[in-house]
Amino acid sequence: MSEVERMLRGALVPIEPPGALGDRLERRLTEITGAAADELAEFDRTALRDPRRWVRFAAAGVVGAGAGGALILIRARQKQQRREVPGLRALGSGMREVTGDVRRRLGR
Repeated sequence: MSEVERMLRGALVPIEPPGALGDRLERRLTEITGAAADELAEFDRTALRDPRRWVRFAAAGVVGAGAGGALILIRARQKQQRREVPGLRALGSGMREVTGDVRRRLGR
């Protein structure tokens, strides 16, 4: 093994993130998803007549969907790591949790 290969192997060793990082990420994604859901819940449907107001509505939808999707994946991974639920069932369970939270915020 050459010196360069040895250095690369030493530099590319996987590092485990701190335990609190996952909790902080999940908490922030929950806050973002909730804020987007609140924004969508407060949106006045008559405002859709004015295209200048679509940006805020669209941004809330995109941000909420992105954060919600990431939150679903994180919760599914946590359940799978704890061996509570295997693979796709963990994904379905995470999706039900997040959609339930969003529905509660939207008042449905």
